[in-house]
Amino acid sequence: MEERSGEIIVGTSGYSFEDWIGSFYPPNIRKGDMLREYVKHFRGVEVNSTYYRIPHPAVLRRMEEKTPADFEFVIKANQEMTHKQSKDPALYRTFIEAVQPVIDAGKFGGIIAQFPWGFKRTRENIDHIEYMKARFGDLPLFIEFRNSEWITPGLFENLRSIGIGYCSVDEPRLRGLVPPIAEVTTDVGYVRLHGRNARSWWGGTGDRYDYLYSEDELRQWVEKIKAMAAKAKKTFVFFNNCHAGQAARNAKLMKELLKLTF
Repeated sequence: MEERSGEIIVGTSGYSFEDWIGSFYPPNIRKGDMLREYVKHFRGVEVNSTYYRIPHPAVLRRMEEKTPADFEFVIKANQEMTHKQSKDPALYRTFIEAVQPVIDAGKFGGIIAQFPWGFKRTRENIDHIEYMKARFGDLPLFIEFRNSEWITPGLFENLRSIGIGYCSVDEPRLRGLVPPIAEVTTDVGYVRLHGRNARSWWGGTGDRYDYLYSEDELRQWVEKIKAMAAKAKKTFVFFNNCHAGQAARNAKLMKELLKLTF
């Protein structure tokens, strides 16, 4: 009997960018119409604005209302949680209240917690991850590490044991960054592609995420994503190389390479 793979949802990290007008969105599009245009191409999106500020629930309600019934949102954890390791219960309650309209609509894919490179593998930081999981309860939580110290033999089994999804990443092959390991630790797979702009990653001139993947580079992920999908009910693939619409272009190409009809 042939093994059935879970669905694959490809999209981008954010959608509301001025420099996507003309390169992805039609000229003269209004900002309020961008999401309605986006959903013509993709079935999921990462909401990154929540990293900077937790919005009123009405904000995500209005976003959800612009999307079809099978659309999914993954919401980025606030920076107070990931970069300052806040343990204020009110912060987590406010965040959950903000995303509740998406949950109620059945369009909630989970929470992506992106930790900085300076968040290293210590007992204190492991405890913080476990604290976040406890605060979010049954809500799906995915962890993205930037520091390669976390990639240890027991990491993936530990994440499985506490029900946290591992976020596989593609980023520059620089010392200390996480290598492109494809791993699934819950029933949902997750991939974020940041580009390979090594020159600007640690500073200097230019945008860290200013990078356009070639078809050959994307093909390096096709079989990995298929293997992840064979283990998961669903696999998210999000492009974060958002400069000048490059994420949207690469996401559309990845859909073609994966032979996704939508």
